[in-house]
Amino acid sequence: MRQALIYYNNVVAGVLKETNDGEFVFQYDNEYIKKYPNQFITFTMPVKEEAYSDKRLFPFFEGLIPEGWLLDIAAKNWKLNPNDRMGLLLACCKNCIGAVSVVQIENKDEA
Repeated sequence: MRQALIYYNNVVAGVLKETNDGEFVFQYDNEYIKKYPNQFITFTMPVKEEAYSDKRLFPFFEGLIPEGWLLDIAAKNWKLNPNDRMGLLLACCKNCIGAVSVVQIENKDEA
């Protein structure tokens, strides 16, 4: 299972996970919910305690991944399949332009 901390304005907003069966889950952090109940990362994912889940990477996170020639360069340099959306998100979106950044949580089982 791959997972990442999602930062919004340098504050941990939540965790994005790709489960072993290919499902994507985003869960807002409890502290973030308490401190910033109206500061959502995207209109389609308002702050709430329940997790969001989908079989596809959420459109907001898809939008952070480079396209076109930048995608080609990223996929080649990191040796990633262009269809590995979570891999591309983890590789390319640590220092995104804008308020959101994605930082991979290292799985202790993989180390």
